[in-house]
Formats: sequence, C-alpha cells, structure tokens
Amino acid sequence: MDFKTQYLETVKLSLMDGLNTPVPKTILSPQTLEEQSTDEWFDHFWFGKTLTMCSQKRLDNVQFCIESCIGNGIPGDLIECGVWRGGVSILMRAVLAAHQVNDRTVWVADSFQGLPKPNNDLDQKMYKMPEVQETNCFSVPLATVESNFHRYGLLDEQVQFLPGWFSDTLPSASISKLSVLRVDGDFYDSTIQSLRYLYPKVSTGGYIIIDDWGLSDICGEKAAVLDYRKQHNITDPIIEIDYHSAYWQKGSYLFQN
Repeated sequence: MDFKTQYLETVKLSLMDGLNTPVPKTILSPQTLEEQSTDEWFDHFWFGKTLTMCSQKRLDNVQFCIESCIGNGIPGDLIECGVWRGGVSILMRAVLAAHQVNDRTVWVADSFQGLPKPNNDLDQKMYKMPEVQETNCFSVPLATVESNFHRYGLLDEQVQFLPGWFSDTLPSASISKLSVLRVDGDFYDSTIQSLRYLYPKVSTGGYIIIDDWGLSDICGEKAAVLDYRKQHNITDPIIEIDYHSAYWQKGSYLFQN
C-alpha cells in the first residue's frame, strides 16, 4: 500500500472513530438498514465521537468520485450540502491534499443550527425520531466543524464555509463550477434547493451523490431528487452505493459511448 492510499484509509477510519479501538464490522460497515438501526450503531455514530455518519463504503465512494474527476480532468470545486460534524468534507479536503491538488475548493454548506422544521408529513417522520431530537436535530456549531478540520491539519484557504439555510446561501455562493456535489439535506426542500442552485454548475462528467436515497420512508430526499430529475429531463443512470445512498455521473452516456 503506497503512502497516499495509506493516508486516506487512515483518515476514513479515523473519521468513523475506528482507528484505535476495535469496532465490529456491522457497526462501521452495516449491510442493511436494520443493521444501521441498532442501539449499538446509534451509540457509536450519533452519540459517540465519530465525525461522520457514513459507512466505509460511502466514504470510499466520495473518494472514488473525487479521484475520477482529478484523473479525468473534470473541472470544478467540491461541495457538501449538510455536513454535520464535517467528516465527509474533511475527507474531500484530504483527497485533494493527498493528490497535491491546490486549484480546487471544498465548500462546506450547512445551517450549523441543525435541521429546519419540515414542511411536509414525510419529513416529519425523521424530524420526530427520538434519536434526531436527542442530537438536537443534528445541530453542530460552525466553530466545532472548523476545529475538526484543524485537528486533521486541513483547515486552510481551500476550505470555504457557507453558514446558513440553503435558500439563503446557495443562490449567491461564489461557485463557478463543481465536479462533485454531495447532497445530505435530509428533507425535500433542502434537497430541491441544493439541486436547483448547484446542479447547473456541475461539470459534464462530474458526480452528484445523494446521501439519504434509501430512506424514502422517513424523509423526502429521494422524492426531491426524482422530481428534479423529471422536471429537467435528467436520464443519467442512478447507481446505488449501498442500501442508504446513491450517485450518478452528469452526462454519463457521453462517457460510455
């Protein structure tokens, strides 16, 4: 294993808080929603010291998408919409650092106040989950996320924060092009806003990652994606990462033919 690979594998394991204490594979890499819904999983990921809720497979996908864009010369910055403690955004910056890429920015978009009150019954299901309420609706202050970046030595001018509700921050964000757009807004409105303001900026060949694709029974992220794709005649194939998340490559048919 070369140093670059070893560094990124170590970062991913650390973000999941699996570096120094043995953690069962069913916790770090659950294979089903049922495995992810155990008390042990919640205790480790939501109420423990992890900086991400993502499994190894989902973190691997983020790395793949970024490295694909670097390797194929797909232009644009990276953005995560909905960052919680900042783990995936930290990984984005780590991948750029590992490949010595200094001309791309990682945009970190979040309210840093937790989830907004939802406007529909579907999103209410997630909003009212006891675990969501216990985490104060995923509220993590901006200063905490900045500190998490700093601990990894990755808080620099290539990291830009967009604090506030997506409807307020995304329309005026000084982003010209994106190569990777990761959407983790949970709710229908947050997801539609992320796609409305940012999808047109994704370069052909870039990637769109949808975190809560598999949670369509408790939140509206998947419904928003399907509605947006239908409205804009987007037919690029959606690829499931696992039971939880999915992604697609913009204009992927151009790369297959």
